[in-house]
Amino acid sequence: MIAFGSSLDQGGPLARSAEDCALLLQTMAGFDPRDSTSIDQPVPDYSEQLKEGISGLKIGLPKEYFAEGLNADVAKVIETAIDEYRKLGAEIIDIQLPNSKLSIPVYYVVATAECSSNLSRFDGVRFGYRCDNPSDLEDLYKRSRGEGFGDEVKRRIMIGTYALSAGYYDAYYLKAQQLRRLIKQDYEKAFEQVDIILCPVTPEVAFKQGTKTDDPVSMYLQDIYTLALNLAGLPGMSIPAGFSQGLPVGMQLIGKYFNEQRLLNVAHQYQQVTDWHLRLPEVK
Repeated sequence: MIAFGSSLDQGGPLARSAEDCALLLQTMAGFDPRDSTSIDQPVPDYSEQLKEGISGLKIGLPKEYFAEGLNADVAKVIETAIDEYRKLGAEIIDIQLPNSKLSIPVYYVVATAECSSNLSRFDGVRFGYRCDNPSDLEDLYKRSRGEGFGDEVKRRIMIGTYALSAGYYDAYYLKAQQLRRLIKQDYEKAFEQVDIILCPVTPEVAFKQGTKTDDPVSMYLQDIYTLALNLAGLPGMSIPAGFSQGLPVGMQLIGKYFNEQRLLNVAHQYQQVTDWHLRLPEVK
């Protein structure tokens, strides 16, 4: 694992089911005294609540995530998943996250700024790729970074370096951190009404590899539903909810701080009445 955006990065399990995720997270979670972003608090038994019913659970639907920009087929799949939760006894409540529209510009200022700082260590001296036969120290730095980083990484480093440069720090990075706080407050207010927030993972199904390489803004917009919880520091989980155009549609569950147990429980209960997590997309 390489540090990219230290205030945003989080390692998490990837598995075939919520139950498997619980088992993996049980082993992964815990305090690391060498990690400045690690919190020293007891790790609960993540599998303990998996089988508990969710009758009476309050699930919030952010109206901003079901508005213009969401593909109709993706919306239909998510609505079907919401109906399953209704059958399980959950109460569905409309909520608002008014500053969520700011999540993409805020994220791509904060993340790239931290990326610029974190990746500065990959200069060919101690970390990462080292070029062959450098003529001097400057050549080592330039060629190691030029050859070792891909186009997208270079783009993010340059954006972050610009945002942190003299004369632009207050206008970009500081302002992004202030807006980040507003996004966090939106979630805190929403969780006064609901236990879990449900929304799509992306506005569209997966695009073909390389199709958005020349249009990074369009590619970044695919993250519009997922970035806000990273900025707020909340636990989130993506689970399969169906298919559109033969490709899987993801449903995102967002939980309260340090409430991964409930998150896994809600996902597990859905997977007990559906089998989307066991199906594979059509191969074409």
